[in-house]
Amino acid sequence: MAKAPKKPGFEGMEVAAFESRRAAEIAKLISNYGGVPRVGPSMREIPLEDNPAAFEFADRLFAGKIQGVILMTGVGTRALMEALKSRYAQEEIVHGLSMATIVARGPKTALALRDYGVPVTILVPEPNTWREILQEIEENQRSFTLRGSTVAVQEYGVPNEAFLEELASRGAEVLRVPVYRWALPEDLGPLRETIRAIVQARARVALFTNRAQLNHVLRVAAEDGVKDALMEAFHRSVVCSIGPACTEALLAHGISVDVESVPPKMGALVLEAARKAGELLSRKDFGSAGSASLDSVGRAAVLEPVSRQGSESAEQVWKNSRFMKACRREPTDATPIWLMRQAGRYMKEYRELRARVPFLELCKNPDLVAEVTVTAALKLGVDAAIIFADLLLILEPLGLGLTYDQGEGPVVRPALRKPGDVDLLREIEPDQSLGYLYEAIRRTRAALPGGMPLIGFAGAPFTVASYMIEGGASKTFRYTKTLMYRDEKAWAALMERLARELAKYVNAQIAAGVQAVQIFDTWVGCLGPEDYRRFVLPYTRLLIQGITPGTPVVHFGTGTGMFLEDMRDAGGDIIGLDFHVELGRAWDRLGDHVGVQGNLDPMVLSADLPFIRQRVQRILDQAAGRPGHIFNLGHGILPDAPEENAIALVKMVHEMSAH
Repeated sequence: MAKAPKKPGFEGMEVAAFESRRAAEIAKLISNYGGVPRVGPSMREIPLEDNPAAFEFADRLFAGKIQGVILMTGVGTRALMEALKSRYAQEEIVHGLSMATIVARGPKTALALRDYGVPVTILVPEPNTWREILQEIEENQRSFTLRGSTVAVQEYGVPNEAFLEELASRGAEVLRVPVYRWALPEDLGPLRETIRAIVQARARVALFTNRAQLNHVLRVAAEDGVKDALMEAFHRSVVCSIGPACTEALLAHGISVDVESVPPKMGALVLEAARKAGELLSRKDFGSAGSASLDSVGRAAVLEPVSRQGSESAEQVWKNSRFMKACRREPTDATPIWLMRQAGRYMKEYRELRARVPFLELCKNPDLVAEVTVTAALKLGVDAAIIFADLLLILEPLGLGLTYDQGEGPVVRPALRKPGDVDLLREIEPDQSLGYLYEAIRRTRAALPGGMPLIGFAGAPFTVASYMIEGGASKTFRYTKTLMYRDEKAWAALMERLARELAKYVNAQIAAGVQAVQIFDTWVGCLGPEDYRRFVLPYTRLLIQGITPGTPVVHFGTGTGMFLEDMRDAGGDIIGLDFHVELGRAWDRLGDHVGVQGNLDPMVLSADLPFIRQRVQRILDQAAGRPGHIFNLGHGILPDAPEENAIALVKMVHEMSAH
């Protein structure tokens, strides 16, 4: 009989945790996986029943002086209602709330309000971030507008300052209504014992299940005079985080995260820690002994340049590759394929790396960029690699601030809302301000097989401009279109500036070693054909015309089915198609002077293999063997796509198109 797979386990290791409400549960989980639990509860939740801010909110609400109420959490909503019920009748509270616009952040908040009989005006959809709150309010302006309104925001734990600032910048008076505060446990003995276990290296695995836990742990360690020793011990330990927000808090204090659970659940966290703790500790011990040089995330693996075989030059090898031939619309032995976002969260190696390294830090580390780029390309077996980077890296050299909120996408500050803001932008010197990217390209090119081209990329002027003007992603592009329609002169100045700076940015990538470039116009589908021709086409054409001659250019946009011919006229050797158009008909519209790239719906990767094969065959049939087809998804690969299906897709395309 075959042996049953070995159950993951801590194998007798002491495991520290700081959970409070579910302390007994996490201790049992640790024990079930063979660990010795050292649980020191770190927090006590205290409802603010005697809360002046809550009662000020009620007084102003009943007087009709609050126009909007934003409830952020279900637990906080219930706490607020119970606090108010200590002084007012529930009917009076519900009547007061019914006079205002009630915004519920997600289903748990809506359920809490429904239990109290409070009608919800705006229900915020997933992923329920503060950006969705703002977008939903904008889309419901007929019933409620922020400008000139007083808006109460129910807070839970640590307030979201960026959200509050954004509300104020849109003309709202913000009333903060805290309903909770965190306190240290009344009995600090178990927490102090857990800290000692880590400092003394008895417990070398630490589990964090809440971002606020760390502040209390460090506070108690400082009071006991062991904070520095604890921080040093964390570097020697395996630190595990329950999710992105918790990881962000740990990284902000300089503590590297070795494991981040997916999904962000306690059971998943303990399981992942049990699976990986032994190997990770061995690596840390191996590195501290000086026997190997570890990288910034504690791994000993180092990419080595791939050896070149034969007398043919490396340049000639990649020039004769399937991908480059398709860019020149020459016949190939099989259809080339690569995948947008082929290095991403769907891939196990990438998730493990991102659990330790913040996104922007990863983008600025040449060794790690080379590693994720090459690992993804070789594992999938694709015909081209694309450098791991971000569309918005150019913004910092232009003089804007760029951050990534965990799970909430990019935040750009200051947003360019006024015509005069264009004059504040700096002229970039790519080699000086973006040297990390070009070094990453050189290292990646050295590590890739000689026959595999490397693709560089940039955002198109419209997409980059929209991020700059909106301050991040948007559904309505309200501010972008307002500037575009109201002040065409300022719009033209911004777009011309971006086109020229982006051309410099792309050409420096080519000089560093990429063989082709893709221009992403991710947001341009929010426009109609006339607006595209007037406000976008001239500037995209200016960018593409400025790219080093002889370098193939893939021009990709989403939602562009209405103006594909105009996209073609803007430039590009290959026009990327999203999954909302049929490839054959779209190519007929574009004509034979350009190739096409695409266009499998990314969701198809979540289907069974026979269905994936059917959809691959449909696209290949539409391409009909015409030279110049590059198989790709109609958008980026999704985080929950099965990795094995992505690998199978590449094999299918090669096998089914071979001739």
